[in-house]
Amino acid sequence: MDLLPQLLIAGVVIGSIYALAALGFVLIYKSSRVINFAHGQIIATGAFIAFALTQSGLNFWLAGLIAMIATFLLGMLIERVFLRRMVGEPIISVIMVTIGLSSVIEGLIHLTPYGAGNFSFTTPAALAGDGVSVLGTQLSRTQIAGVLAALGLLAGFTYFFNKSTLGITMRAVADDQMAAMSVGTSVERVFALAWAAAGLSAAAAGVILGLMSGLTLGGLAGIGLKVFPVVILGGLDSVIGAIVGGMLIGVLENLSAGYLDGLVPGAARERCFPSSS
Repeated sequence: MDLLPQLLIAGVVIGSIYALAALGFVLIYKSSRVINFAHGQIIATGAFIAFALTQSGLNFWLAGLIAMIATFLLGMLIERVFLRRMVGEPIISVIMVTIGLSSVIEGLIHLTPYGAGNFSFTTPAALAGDGVSVLGTQLSRTQIAGVLAALGLLAGFTYFFNKSTLGITMRAVADDQMAAMSVGTSVERVFALAWAAAGLSAAAAGVILGLMSGLTLGGLAGIGLKVFPVVILGGLDSVIGAIVGGMLIGVLENLSAGYLDGLVPGAARERCFPSSS
């Protein structure tokens, strides 16, 4: 079959995960104008919590849900202990705190059995079996479920920001904190919710990515910086922009790997998941 459809479909698959991973940047920046450089480590934390729970015999779906709750609480804890003290400080100081947090979280993960090595989830029974052929490209049930879950979460957050009272409040705080405080809005509560929601989305991205391509600390933590171009391209405060940017970066990455790797001496071909039937 033609290589182009395969690369395009692979790009959409990984692009949806990039968009979900980028959502954490958007959630925090949209409410506080802070860029969280510890986001990749939070993604890794959520993925490894879910993996550890499945290793103890817990159902995959329940393990994923608990991991999302755990990183939701972790995000809230980070905001309460570290970031709330930085309210009113220069943005660069807050960013430096998040860089420090990334090193601390990664160091703590290295103290666990999952700090080194490659791991993989056992495919749930519901996702086992034959997949679906799309334009001659075979997509597994895991890939289809991952894309649908990522797009569902992205749609949910888009609705939350545009339609819910709390989402509109978060946008108002981002536009003018002083004005929001003057009408009785709790800026601290909004910041805590933003960090918590970013933690939840990070765990979802980590679990989906881990299920589709395996778990390594370097790979999961590195995704935080890898998706930074996504949020720059789509706009740091735009959920829709994160979706569009994720899809574009995913497709361009796969097209480049497919058509340009052979022209670059020593280049490694790293096209994403789907394979031709």
